[in-house]
Amino acid sequence: MGLADLLSQARPGARLDACDAADAERMREGVTALDELLAAEGQLYGITQGFGPLVVYPAAGAGEDQGSGLIAHLASAQGRPLPPEVSRLVVWLRLNSIRKGHSAVAPEFWDRLADLWNRGFTPVIPRDGTVSASGDLQPLAHAALALTGEGEAWQLDEDGGWSIVPAAEALAALGAEPITWRARESLSFVNGTSVGLAATMFNHRELLRLSRAVALLTSRAVTLLGSSPQAYHPAVGHIRGQTGQILAAQWIRDGLPPGMRRAPHRPLQEPYSLRCAPQVIGAVLDQLSSTEQILVREATGCTDNPLYFEGEFLHAGNFHAMPVGLASDQIGLCLQQIAFLAERQLALLCTPATNGDRPPMLTPNPGSNSGLAGVQLSATSFVSRIRQLVYPSGLTSLPTNGWNQDHVPMALNGANSVGEALELAWLVVGSLGLGVTQFAAIEGREPEEAGVWAELARVSPPLSTDRPLAAEVRAARDILAATAADLISREEVGDDGHTR
Repeated sequence: MGLADLLSQARPGARLDACDAADAERMREGVTALDELLAAEGQLYGITQGFGPLVVYPAAGAGEDQGSGLIAHLASAQGRPLPPEVSRLVVWLRLNSIRKGHSAVAPEFWDRLADLWNRGFTPVIPRDGTVSASGDLQPLAHAALALTGEGEAWQLDEDGGWSIVPAAEALAALGAEPITWRARESLSFVNGTSVGLAATMFNHRELLRLSRAVALLTSRAVTLLGSSPQAYHPAVGHIRGQTGQILAAQWIRDGLPPGMRRAPHRPLQEPYSLRCAPQVIGAVLDQLSSTEQILVREATGCTDNPLYFEGEFLHAGNFHAMPVGLASDQIGLCLQQIAFLAERQLALLCTPATNGDRPPMLTPNPGSNSGLAGVQLSATSFVSRIRQLVYPSGLTSLPTNGWNQDHVPMALNGANSVGEALELAWLVVGSLGLGVTQFAAIEGREPEEAGVWAELARVSPPLSTDRPLAAEVRAARDILAATAADLISREEVGDDGHTR
């Protein structure tokens, strides 16, 4: 199972199956063991003992006072909400973790939560304010609070648009009773890596699409320039043996005209932004493959504390999000490479020394007009900002919580920044989209009748005079993003109709 499969299971309209007999038996075993431990006056974190550094103090017990207190004091997250599709994945991940039977939560309670998820209840989750060490406590507390009827929820209208309403209103619209959180249920819900994980899963998918878009644009640039196609020959990747490079070169070859040869005016070897595109994009694809395995394991495992296993409660640290944090950091470093590659290709197209002596900035009237000068400057700024945003979150750890949480991953902080960086990276891609479109116009090429290059030509007609291009960059971004998503979806489905 890959990330694409997991993401599809949490989309709007998807359903979680009710607990089957095996699920219920596993979950009840933990509940029974918890009852027996409490009857024997044993100790268990969060039920007989307080939370965090307050573990040395007695707790209020297994009931609602302890459970509601946990949710209340952690509801300190701030900032803009996570997108609703991320919020739905967050809850889906928590429910799948709890379902494994290591959290001592009754199947009947789980079924209530799953039923609300199936009916579309989607909490509004503020994205800032967790260190991701004892799980993403604060964002998950807001999700839990919404289930009690406090806070806010997303509501999907008939046209597929999302709006924010009071959580109590969303529950009432479903004819659903608010959830009451007891101690063990509340702790099992907030003790998990699911928020940073969900955001990182979406970021991973977006970087794959971004990489596919830049491979497609590389094909177009090579074709327009008449560059040598040898850099994308299958033998090159075969000799090195890196699977990502082999795939990236195939993507670029797929966009080249059949039988293409180097134009006489082009150099034997192009600058690295063209010649080494398979190596750069391929290295990113290999990192995505590696981090996908980590994220899938995290998504299909149990992140909680304490954990019930074969008659014993284990106090440990499975809620620490370092696997997610490091994967997210790597995604950020990779997306910077893709954005930088696209920005360099745009610069190559805009510079006479590398674009075959076409006009600078791809304007037909240099001097009186400036063409893509502003677009290139903005793309450079975007790459610089991306580099600030993808500074590894693992390097920003601070001890907190009375030195109880003295090593924290800041995984959600990192995932949020990577998400912002991806938005800027797509603007760099849109800028390159204008670059290849205006280059084709300068060349006097007849626009294609259909396909992505025809769409780009429609949204960005030839530059006869200067005009504001911000909206055209965004339109090109949207076209290329949709095209890349479609290509990835089709390429992931094998001849048997199943996802690879």
